[in-house]
Amino acid sequence: METKIELYKALAAFQNEVPTIHKGTKGYGYSYADLPTIFNVINPLLSKHGLGVTQLLNSDDIGDSIKTIVFHSESGQTLESNTRIPKITMKGMNDYQSFGSGCTYYRRYAISNILRLVTDVDADAYGKQLMTDSKFEKAKECNLDQINKVLNTFKFMKPQQRKELEEIRDNLNKK
Repeated sequence: METKIELYKALAAFQNEVPTIHKGTKGYGYSYADLPTIFNVINPLLSKHGLGVTQLLNSDDIGDSIKTIVFHSESGQTLESNTRIPKITMKGMNDYQSFGSGCTYYRRYAISNILRLVTDVDADAYGKQLMTDSKFEKAKECNLDQINKVLNTFKFMKPQQRKELEEIRDNLNKK
């Protein structure tokens, strides 16, 4: 069995030094660090610790995937992860644009995962979408059932918004 002790030592040193990478790229109700921002932060630290990362696009009978490889330049030891890219067509995009968007999305998550980077506000851990101001304004006009769904579906970054919707719900319950 191949030991990867040099790789793991270098990876642990990298992980102890890499900062949280929160930047202002906006998605649908969330923000995240894009790939150029991530690489600007991690490349000098990877180099300092004798590490490198590459990501290869692969296709087989099952579909497309990205193989992310972290390597230790002195020992040649590697750590690999394979991530499937689901085939979807996104609204307003042709198949090629959707595929490119999916590649970028999964590259970002794969590299963040294998290096243990924190690059976004983790709404996924809650299984909920983040409540935005515009969604909140629309939610205030909803009926009782819809408000209950909103309260169960969204993570509120502004606690006063949740409280206001709960008050609207309670008032609708009294009718």
